[in-house]
Formats: sequence, structure tokens, C-alpha cells
Amino acid sequence: MATYDFVFDALGLRGWCGEASTDTDAPMSMDELLAQSGGGGGGAAPAVSLWELPFPSMDALNDACAAFPQSRELTQGLERGFLNAKDAMSFVLDPLTQPLSWALESALYGILTTPWWIVIPILMAITWFVSRSWGLLAFVTLSIAGLAFIDHYDYAMQTLAIIFVCAFICVLIGVPIGIAMSRSDSFQNGAIPVLDMLQTLPPFVYLIPLIFLFSVTEPKLYGIAIILYAIVPVIRLTNLGIRMVDPHVMEAAEAFGMTRRQKLYGVQIPLALPNIMAGVNQTIMMSLAMVVIASLVSAPGLGVLVLRGIRNLELGVGLVAGLGIVILAVILDRVTKASLARINAQQKS
Repeated sequence: MATYDFVFDALGLRGWCGEASTDTDAPMSMDELLAQSGGGGGGAAPAVSLWELPFPSMDALNDACAAFPQSRELTQGLERGFLNAKDAMSFVLDPLTQPLSWALESALYGILTTPWWIVIPILMAITWFVSRSWGLLAFVTLSIAGLAFIDHYDYAMQTLAIIFVCAFICVLIGVPIGIAMSRSDSFQNGAIPVLDMLQTLPPFVYLIPLIFLFSVTEPKLYGIAIILYAIVPVIRLTNLGIRMVDPHVMEAAEAFGMTRRQKLYGVQIPLALPNIMAGVNQTIMMSLAMVVIASLVSAPGLGVLVLRGIRNLELGVGLVAGLGIVILAVILDRVTKASLARINAQQKS
């Protein structure tokens, strides 16, 4: 006798369960046989104490009623539904996401085929342009030179190329979404649960549906995962920055007869730029974190070496690659924060 037989008996659902009564001529389960042998033979199964009472889960109810679905039927149904819709989803998503594959392939090809004596000066020029700091410039130069010295240059450049493409797309999509959220409370209320889900979903979970939708050899597989994982901060902080603009400043702008577009581009975005840049900083750092995890689905870069160190138990390979990721994280963090500090200094002056 199952624990929750009384539920279906009280509701009169024993017939729906396919059983005329609790007495049945069907072969007894092993649990029932053990219960009878422990109870002196032929007796009913001992009552379950309140302390050991199982939660009325799907499997527990299925023990009492075979017609009641099990939890595995729920997961199998979800999988069947996804696989049935896979072809239609791929037909729509493949052409929409193909430019992402082209962008990633072009960035990887360009940064690897361009000589190091061109790439490193370009990175130095970008660092100087956004930071105007000799100390930071020296740190970036020495760090990249150190990675090249230990033959990790190609891996580091692959990681940077992926981050640049995905972070750029995150900003390109995320800033307009953040602006739209700041201008509409209803849109914000609808978008916040989606952003909460994207922000709390474990990184590995992003890869599960994408593996079924796209080929592992396509760069858009890991590109979409990185973008979905990293886009949340720039959306949230763009929305927050625009909403935090001083209302008195907006009243003054209205008094001067500025249109909504003029107020947005001439007042709100410039004043919200520190928050937007903070969101860009967090987006870049989250992109770097996801690039390492995306090495599980063929994403190139330093994450491949980390994965190799784990699979082959090569401690040195994994530690050196991890150190390279830390160096890239520090470089990206310092450069974006230096540019944020310059923006803040310009606004205060």
C-alpha cells in the first residue's frame, strides 16, 4: 500500500488510476515483498510515521496511482516539445544570427593574421586614447608582451577578439533597451523579470538549448551565450543612469524648449554616461567569464587551455592559462575604469 493511496480513494479517483480497489492481483513490488516479510508474512505494510512522511511529489503520488505522471515525464515532455520546435526555431534564428558568426570569424581571422608588431601598438594606442595614463600603458604593454613571451599570444588575442565583438554587440543592443526602459515604466516592469532570469541563470544552462539549435562548429553558438550572459549590466545601468538625472535639470531643458530627442541626446545620456560606462565595464568582465566557460562548446582562447588542464590533469597548463585570464581581466578592468574616470573628470570640470 502506497503512502498516498488515501488521497485517490477519498477523491474517488481509483477508477481513473486503473484500479478497481486497493486489492489487486498484480505482482507485488520488491518494497511490498520486503514489507510483508518484515511484518510476519501476509500483513499490511507498516504505517509511515509523520517524521518519515514523504512530500506529495509527482513520484510519490505515482506510487499510489499509476495514471498520475512522474517527474521524468515532465522533463521528457519538455525535451520533446523543444525538439519538435527545433526545426522551426532554427529556420528563423539561423539567418538572424549568421552575422554574429561572420563577425566573430572575421575578428578572429583578422587578429591572428595581423602581425604582432601591428596588433600590440594598436592596443597600446587604444589604451592611451581612453586612459591618457603612462602607467597603465606600460602595464598593458608589459602584460601582453609577457603573454607573448610564454607563447600564449594567440590564445590571448582570440579571447580579446571574442570579448570585443560580443561586448560591442551587448552595448549596441543593451543601451537602446536601457533607454526604452527608462522612458516607459510598463516596459521596465516587463523587462526586469527577464533580466533577473538572465542574471541568475547558471552560465552552463545557457549552453544547453543552444547546443540543440546550432552546430558546435558555429561561432554564433558561444557568441549568443556570451551576449545573453553579459548584456544585463549595461541594460540595467543605462536605465538607472537616465532615471537618476536630476529632475531640475530636465525642467530647465524643457524651459529652453528642447524636444524629447534633444533632451535624451543633449542632457540625459551625457549625464548618465558614468553609469553607462560602469555597465560597459561589468559587461566586458562578464563576457570574459563566459568566454572561459564557452570553451566547452568550441570557443577558442585561453579557456581552451584551462579546459585542457582540467581534462588531462595538466596542472601547469591550467594555472598559466588561468593567470593569463586574470591578466586580461585586470587589463580590461583598468582600461574601462580609466576611461570612466576621465569622463567623470570632464563632467566635473
